[in-house]
Amino acid sequence: MPMQDNEPGKPVRHLSGLDATCVIVGIVVGAFIFKSPSWVAGLTGSVGWMMGAWLLGGLLCLCGALCYAELSTTYPAVGGEYVYLKRSYGSAVSFLFVWARATVIQTGSIAAVAYVFGDYLAKLARLEHPAPMLFALGATAALTVANVIGLRAGKWTQNVLTIVKIIGLVGVVGVAVVVGRSAEAAAGAPATAPSQGGWPGFDAMGLAMVFVLYTFGGWNEAAYVAGELRGRRRNMLWVLIGSVVLITAIYVAVNLAFLRVLGLEGMKSSGVVAADAMEQALGRGGAVAVTVLVAVSALGGLDGCIFTGSRAICALGADHAIFRPLGRWHERFRTPAAAILAQSAVAAVLIILPGLGEGFRESLGSGFDTAVEYTAPAFWLFLLLTGISVFVLRFKDRGVERPFRVPLLPLTATVFCLMSGWMLYRSLDYRLGGAVVGVLVLLAGVPVYLLSLLAARRRDVGA
Repeated sequence: MPMQDNEPGKPVRHLSGLDATCVIVGIVVGAFIFKSPSWVAGLTGSVGWMMGAWLLGGLLCLCGALCYAELSTTYPAVGGEYVYLKRSYGSAVSFLFVWARATVIQTGSIAAVAYVFGDYLAKLARLEHPAPMLFALGATAALTVANVIGLRAGKWTQNVLTIVKIIGLVGVVGVAVVVGRSAEAAAGAPATAPSQGGWPGFDAMGLAMVFVLYTFGGWNEAAYVAGELRGRRRNMLWVLIGSVVLITAIYVAVNLAFLRVLGLEGMKSSGVVAADAMEQALGRGGAVAVTVLVAVSALGGLDGCIFTGSRAICALGADHAIFRPLGRWHERFRTPAAAILAQSAVAAVLIILPGLGEGFRESLGSGFDTAVEYTAPAFWLFLLLTGISVFVLRFKDRGVERPFRVPLLPLTATVFCLMSGWMLYRSLDYRLGGAVVGVLVLLAGVPVYLLSLLAARRRDVGA
């Protein structure tokens, strides 16, 4: 039975294709694009392989987007991946997926991105600890309120942040085109001249792709807007494909801009590639402008993560009695208010712990490296399972209408699954200690799931 927009306590189909695209672009194009280009340049060692890595990342994500387009148009529910995993593998896997998102993946990403905002805002204000932590908490609290109090407030907050971010990135590219100058150019050599290095090696290229695909991370969050998207069967396909194509174009253009200003060697040696590029092009004012842009980008990513993360928690609450309050939509605000608040509460704890002292920061970390360590294994495991579910559901639900079918199946879905499997392996190999902690947190959801089954059984017996 289709959901009605005027039914109290139910999801509302309030998002246009533009709104949904702003959510996805807002999540994906975050602060990491201002950090990872220098790592990718250093690992690949030449302009050709560096740009090839970014284009390959876009192509691999496009394969994933085509898989998600079939799943989200066939099963257009609020829970996104939770729905696909439940239909494919049963309630245990889908429960552990949401548990991982609530305790490791999404809340960890919210905390990490909030700290990026806090760090950059504190840098602008020239304030020391605990200013970054307080700014991170303040941003999380403000955007949580915006997402709770109403659909219109949350939607327009995300749209404005995403549009400002894109305008800023277009400005970075424009500056590079108009006034960009590099050390190589000043010496009479083109800034984009490739280095003498050839193939960087399988290990180096593989690690470069880890950072590229982590920078692309979040495109799959489109699955969580399917239940609130107007004209879902028509729009979801274009939201997914359009978002990935737009993001790929942005990333390629931004890397070319950095390359024009700094040259390849300058990109390799830069720890803050965007700030260095704009400072060289425009002076100190350029570095300040990029700092503001990074802060705005972090806010956009933070807002999008809060929006989509709460939808999976809400779907879990609707299915499991002990989490039933999390599955309710607020009758006045028409939002999953309890799920949003619960998610932000967990994220706030993750923000506060590293701010309690140096010992906590050394143990837990507070940046993107930590996010990769703790969240990547669980993220790629469930992305792999979602890719496999395309094949599983084609077999199990043979009679279900599919408004869109993945083209070139099985090739497209196989490429996506191989990418996810490779990234799962590399994330475990990257830093095993942090990965083990993330996996242990995931496994801690098993007894919680068993308690949920026991509670449901007792309820059925009592009835």
